[in-house]
Formats: sequence, structure tokens, C-alpha cells
Amino acid sequence: MKRLATLVLLGVTASWGSSFFMIHDLVERVPPLDFIAVRFAIAGALLLLVAPRSVLRLSPAAQRQSAVLGLVYGVAQVLQTTGLTDTAASVSGFITGMYVIVTPLLAAVLLRNRITITTWAAVVVAFGGLAVLSLDGFSVGYGEALTFVAAILFALHIVGLGAWATEQDALGMSILQVVVVAVICLVASAPGGIVLPGSATDWTTVVYLAIFPAGLALLGQTWAQAHLSATRTAIVMTTEPVFAALFAVALGGESVTVRMLAGGLMVLLAMLLVEVGPRRKVEGEVPIAVEISHKGVAGFARAPRERGAHVRRTSYVPPGGSGASGVVVTRPGDRVV
Repeated sequence: MKRLATLVLLGVTASWGSSFFMIHDLVERVPPLDFIAVRFAIAGALLLLVAPRSVLRLSPAAQRQSAVLGLVYGVAQVLQTTGLTDTAASVSGFITGMYVIVTPLLAAVLLRNRITITTWAAVVVAFGGLAVLSLDGFSVGYGEALTFVAAILFALHIVGLGAWATEQDALGMSILQVVVVAVICLVASAPGGIVLPGSATDWTTVVYLAIFPAGLALLGQTWAQAHLSATRTAIVMTTEPVFAALFAVALGGESVTVRMLAGGLMVLLAMLLVEVGPRRKVEGEVPIAVEISHKGVAGFARAPRERGAHVRRTSYVPPGGSGASGVVVTRPGDRVV
């Protein structure tokens, strides 16, 4: 299932990569923040039209989690777009890609994930590949600072999805996230008035970007992260600029450069490291909840989906009640909550 999830996530990043040369042309006529607001509004409306009941099927906890994730992702989009007005596109792409470094740090702190040396090596190689692909001079200013905060929020979104996403709730969570992002972007762009696309060609581009790189991409990412760790997700997602370069060459009229080839190979090497590297110990795979029931009272243990994790009998003692045994998959430091 992890291989399928990785392929889905690669498809998501490919759709993101396909959007770069389209967006570069579109934002010359539509302000970036207005474009994002319209894009996610269309994506949210279409998803709600297709599956209106999926959000209602979410538990109250899943609804709150989806709203929080949408809030984090929406604010990140606003900050990244605002920062882009004072930052070169290549530098913005590199700073945004720093989530590949921030994600394992947040996963280690917030989820108590253990990251292997091989995975850290993949993170460093991916980060280097981003630098080779993106950087041509660098300075730190207001736009760069905003973009870095956006990168932290993107990393937090990845970690949050890794902790909360489930295969059953993927559709409902995705729809709610898209709707929250649309509301945030509409509120942010409303004070100056929202500029809409002015031609049929521009509307076609916006609808494509709403359906694939926005709505379906977030759905694919949410489903994939129900099966992948946050760190693995971040490394796979660094292929986005590689796909962007491929589409720019194939459809955007750009030329292949040595830097493009070298950076792309480094990112692919990072993916190879994380795919075939040894996994003798837990490296922060997706936590799961294992239920222990006793006369209608249930407790849950957080545990990694990883070969080699310890399976043991344990007991759960509800407040004021007697214990009940069950089987859970555990790692050092896990507890029943």
C-alpha cells in the first residue's frame, strides 16, 4: 500500500508541477491572491457537488482537525503569495521547499517520530537538489521571511495530515480543507476587490488548476498520507520542481540546462534513498490507533505502521473500572490514551 500511496503522491506533485508555467502566465492578468481565492472556491464547490455528504460523515473530531489543517494550509498560501511579490520566483520555490527540512524536525517533536540516518541523508540530498534547481543568488528580506513562515506552515500541514488522515475520511477531510482555504483566501483578497479572469482561455486554465492541482491533488495527498510518514511525504513532494521543469521544457518552451539535470537527479536520488534504504527501526511511519474494548469502554494506543514494531498484550484500565486485555502494536514511549 505504501508503494501505491507513493505513486499517488507523485501524481499529485506532477499535477502541481504542471501548473507552474500556466500560473506564471495567468498572474500577469489576475492578481495572485485573487487567482488562489477563485481557484479554491471552484475546487470546493465542485467537490461539494460531487460528494456533499462526505463532510457530514466525518466525526466532530475529524471535522475540527480538517478545519485546522485547512486554516494552516490557507494561511500558508496567503503568506507564500504575499511573499512572492517581493521575492524572485526561484528563491520563493527554494524557501518553500525548505519544508523538507522542517517536516522531520516537527514530526520528531510533535509526534515523537524517530528518523533514521538514511532518511536524514535523503532529506539533505533533496534539499541540495532544490538549491541546485532553484537558486541563482539569494538574499533575505521581508518577502523571504514571509515565505519561510509559509514553509513552516506547509511542513506543519504535512505533519498534521500524517497524524490525522485516514483512508475512510480522506474525501471528507479534503473537501473541508479546500473549503476552509477558499474562505481564507476570499477574505484576504476581498478588501481590494476580487479580479476575475477576463477571457475564456484564462477561465479554462483556472478550472483546470482548480480541479487537478487544487481539489484532486489535496484529496490524493490526504489519502496518501493515511499510509505514509510525514518525512517520507516531504521527500516525495520535493519532486514538484522536477516536474515543473519537465513541463516547462515540454510545454512551456524552456531549454534543458545542466543545473536542471543535476538538481533533478539529486531529488530522484533522495527518493531512491528513502525507498530502498534499510528500515531496521521505526522512522516515523503513520501512527494508527488500536482499539482495546472492555464492556463498551474503549482505549487507544498510538503505534507506527512498520515492520518490526513490537506486538504485545497489554491492558487498559478505564477510570473506576477493571482492566481488559488486548493486542496493540507499540514502540518505546507509546501509551494508552
